[in-house]
Amino acid sequence: MAMQYRSITDINIYDSPQLERLATQMAAGRYLVFREPETQDESQSPDRSPKQIALLEDGYEGFIHNEDLTNLQAIAGTGYIPQFLTPTEISAKIDDAIAYMQRAMQHPNQYLWGGTVPPDFDCSGLMQAAFVSVGIWLPRDAYQQEAFLEPIALENLQRGDFIFFGNPTKATHVGMHLGEGQYIHSSGQEHGHNGIAISSLSGSDRASLWYAAQLRGAGRVTQCYSPKFC
Repeated sequence: MAMQYRSITDINIYDSPQLERLATQMAAGRYLVFREPETQDESQSPDRSPKQIALLEDGYEGFIHNEDLTNLQAIAGTGYIPQFLTPTEISAKIDDAIAYMQRAMQHPNQYLWGGTVPPDFDCSGLMQAAFVSVGIWLPRDAYQQEAFLEPIALENLQRGDFIFFGNPTKATHVGMHLGEGQYIHSSGQEHGHNGIAISSLSGSDRASLWYAAQLRGAGRVTQCYSPKFC
């Protein structure tokens, strides 16, 4: 494997070399590898030399600003080591993951596309961050999380299960079931709450109605994620 690096601060990861749209965020302490040569043509302006990277914990790829290279620490010895927990061990951590979301909801926040670090999250970023807080890594995006989790029938929903929304071909939104049809999620401004809030599968408010019409299914976390290249 290529040399690993560890972040010493939070770093934004963008979806293209133009660095125009946030794709995800790398919290302090995460690991990455470069997906392109680490040396650049010295004649190039540093501002025009974004580096393509892959985050080791969830396999997410993107680009970082050249200036953020100073916020990375090369790992000389053992780098990232994936964690493996049993379904029983994971189940015991669900309440703490929910508590993370509930605490995050109490702080001023707003929906941020690509957000995975406090205070602002997108839907799947909130799910990922909550489970990371209890030592469980999940894939980054809602459709990836849906594919990774154990499918669960809606009538068998338990506290901590993920509820997926979207179109017939892809999950585009996700929340966590709290019980009695209620779920906590981070949703946008146009159709949601512009931040973290609780909605209901049978609710009559604008956000609940919008997402209920896009309900796809549910899934349960039964394992920790590990990218193929780890």
